[in-house]
Amino acid sequence: MTEKPAGTPLARELIRCPWARNQLAILYHDTEWGVPVHDDHRLFEFLVLEGAQAGLSWDTILSKRKNYRAAFAGFDPAIVARFDRRKLARLLNDSGIVRNRLKIASAIQNAKAISKISREFGSLDRYLWQFVGGQPRINAWKQSRSVPARTAESDAMSKDLRRRGFTFVGSTICYAFMQAVGMVNDHLVTCFRYPLER
Repeated sequence: MTEKPAGTPLARELIRCPWARNQLAILYHDTEWGVPVHDDHRLFEFLVLEGAQAGLSWDTILSKRKNYRAAFAGFDPAIVARFDRRKLARLLNDSGIVRNRLKIASAIQNAKAISKISREFGSLDRYLWQFVGGQPRINAWKQSRSVPARTAESDAMSKDLRRRGFTFVGSTICYAFMQAVGMVNDHLVTCFRYPLER
């Protein structure tokens, strides 16, 4: 029997949220999901990816994430906001991303809307985190079926984003975004990533 090195638990010994079932999802779950994000480029990345995921599996989006980063200029909203019709046409021919005209156009439109938010609030980070009072909401769910698809906070975020010209920002998408960037921590209490101290 082979002994494991000290301090390196085997992956199968860790209890995770049940949705993390494959290598890519496990890595994302273990290192990113629910971790607070305050970088504007990464916040924009998750807005784009969560919008792209609508109607698809998150595994599909994770498998294309590297391609998205290349296609969308490292998710620099200032650059993406300048994408023109020719760039849109090239993106529609890029098999490395979800080739949906509305979703791609949404990413460009949302980048333009971010520039206005940055001028008004100083940063996308400051604007978005106001919906949770600037601090992560740490929930205590025991079962996956208890985790909501939307909340009053995601409703408020969705409504305000749409008022500001954003698209693909329904409340369910906004809540998934909030989970991804750590505005809410929805790891189950049985998960090794659940915070032990508040």
